[in-house]
Amino acid sequence: MLVSSYNSVFVVFSLIVAILAAYTALNMVGRVSSSKGRPATLWLIGGSFAMGFGVWSMHFIGMLAFSLPISLGYDVALTLLSLIIAIFSSAFAMWLVCQEDLPSARLWLGGLLMGLGIAAMHYTGMAAMMMSPGVSYIPSLVVLSIVIAAAASWASLWIAFRLRRDSEINTYARIGASLVMGCAIVGMHYTGMAAAQFPVGSFCGAANNGIDTKWLAVLVIVVSLAVFAIALIISMLDVRTNVLANSLDRAHSELLQLALHDNLTKLPNRLLLNDRLEQAINKASRKTHSFAVLFMDLDGFKAVNDVYGHHTGDRLLIKVSQRILETKRAEDTVARLGGDEFVLLIDSSEPDDTATLAQRLVEVIARPYSIDGNSLNLSVSIGIALFPDDGKNTHELMVNADAAMYHAKENGRNGYCFFESTMNVNAHEQMQLQQDLRQALDRNEFVLHYQPKIVAPGDQMIGVEALLRWQSAEHGLLLPDAFLPLAERTGLIIQMGDWVIDEACRQLREWHDKGHKSWSMAVNLSTVQLAHASLVSVVQAALARHGVEARHLILEVTESTAMRDAEASLEVLNRLAALGVNISIDDFGTGYSSLLYLKRLPANELKIDRGFITELAQGNDDAAIVSAIIALGQTLDLKIVAEGVETVEQKSLLTRLGCTTLQGYHLGRPQPADMLINSLGAPALAFS
Repeated sequence: MLVSSYNSVFVVFSLIVAILAAYTALNMVGRVSSSKGRPATLWLIGGSFAMGFGVWSMHFIGMLAFSLPISLGYDVALTLLSLIIAIFSSAFAMWLVCQEDLPSARLWLGGLLMGLGIAAMHYTGMAAMMMSPGVSYIPSLVVLSIVIAAAASWASLWIAFRLRRDSEINTYARIGASLVMGCAIVGMHYTGMAAAQFPVGSFCGAANNGIDTKWLAVLVIVVSLAVFAIALIISMLDVRTNVLANSLDRAHSELLQLALHDNLTKLPNRLLLNDRLEQAINKASRKTHSFAVLFMDLDGFKAVNDVYGHHTGDRLLIKVSQRILETKRAEDTVARLGGDEFVLLIDSSEPDDTATLAQRLVEVIARPYSIDGNSLNLSVSIGIALFPDDGKNTHELMVNADAAMYHAKENGRNGYCFFESTMNVNAHEQMQLQQDLRQALDRNEFVLHYQPKIVAPGDQMIGVEALLRWQSAEHGLLLPDAFLPLAERTGLIIQMGDWVIDEACRQLREWHDKGHKSWSMAVNLSTVQLAHASLVSVVQAALARHGVEARHLILEVTESTAMRDAEASLEVLNRLAALGVNISIDDFGTGYSSLLYLKRLPANELKIDRGFITELAQGNDDAAIVSAIIALGQTLDLKIVAEGVETVEQKSLLTRLGCTTLQGYHLGRPQPADMLINSLGAPALAFS
């Protein structure tokens, strides 16, 4: 037998090519499995060629590494046939592992067929040498080479199937798998080569008419590496393109989410709600059925936001939105318009069903909330508009639901109200009034009237109460009842209240400069003002700006306002008292305060509600109540003021009961500062 030998450099290159072929194949499988339609087909064709050419190159470089003491060559036709066999075997393998699943039977059959294909490629390539006499083979080694080819194919198919999805972990796993698969392919080739025996006197029939081996080795190596490089570069570019496309898709989805959803609660926003409303209108118009729009506004949220801060307010809104989501049905749409306003769109043809859901929302939202150890309470006012009776388009439905919501607020809040046509007029009036109210501050249309406080039994004036009036160009002189509720709902009460405190201090400074140095000034605080974080600093700044001593300023807080959130009110009132300001509890006897809280409040004064004074001289129980309040005040060392004194009899009886500080129309009506001074007359200066 002829003695054979191997070029060690080419052997190493054959191993490198085998490993690169395995890695390229695994990478191509990933591209095919992640693509659909025509791109998947193109990746399958390109991957099959790259993988088949790689396996064939490894085989051919291994053949070129083999040498005999005779000239060798290779038949072109058989060499190309071996390449075609390698490509088709690779295509079959890639198609197999890109299926949805790979059961064991298919894996074993596919591995066997692919192994036979690789063996066929190898022995067809050997036949391309056209040896004469023919090559003889050792049967056991031939069988072993086929077994190795089949085993390598089974392993390759299983590994490729498991690693076909693109991920960072799979990328590293493919590198390790490529080493194993490359060594297996090389092992099969050199086992097959070891099975071949060449008798002495053999010659190569393709040595003169076949492919010249002098330059073929370098050409195959260069072309192989180029094919692998191109395939891998294209694959990497495709991965980058997919990553970029996925990033753009995610960015688009995030932008769409931001554009159509509220950033805080993740609920649909006004834009998406309008789209859902249009869809509901179109659907209801086609099927001639109705749906309902529930406009929800939280009662008391602004006070929570002002007292506990926006962070707590945001968390409270999230909890409210969660409760609404848990209460609504799956097919309903809930949206947040902004602030503390929510809208629920429900597909309901029966008003009773809508009312049931609205009542459930009222009850659910009214349950206490616990945030950072604080127990917070809210209620909700809900306005309901029905399609098509209460509106045939989005604008009409929203406006009318909003009008019904305000009607629910006016009826005591914490409830719901269906829209009625009469509400529309009120809604437009309220909107116009709100717009005028916003402009009133800029136009300096607010004025203060002052009602005297006197000491009985004489008529010595000791101070005044500042009462806000709106001198509107459109509506004339308006009393607080006409605009304060709207100011509280819209938050304008804060700016108005700040102006009142500053103007009252300015006027008091003017009176003090004119000689009335003992006069005091009483200013009313609303619930919203008392809960606002800036109140103490506003009072302190006004006193300093106008040089008024704090003891001459009295801040009046109604009993119900002070008790709404007793602990928070206590903290603010204590800070005000620390400035030296006097605190008065207004409308005492009509609220629900306990004596414990009354004792803790830093109050200097109690004002008896006018309701007890009105029928005081008619021989009923009011005299006993007033007497008890006076006794309570004296026990707690508080000044007692009776307001609403309108008759001589009331004045006399209050004086006998021990109340010496009086206020009311009988003693002096509220009037502008200049008229008040003129009404006192010259003798009034003696009272100062």
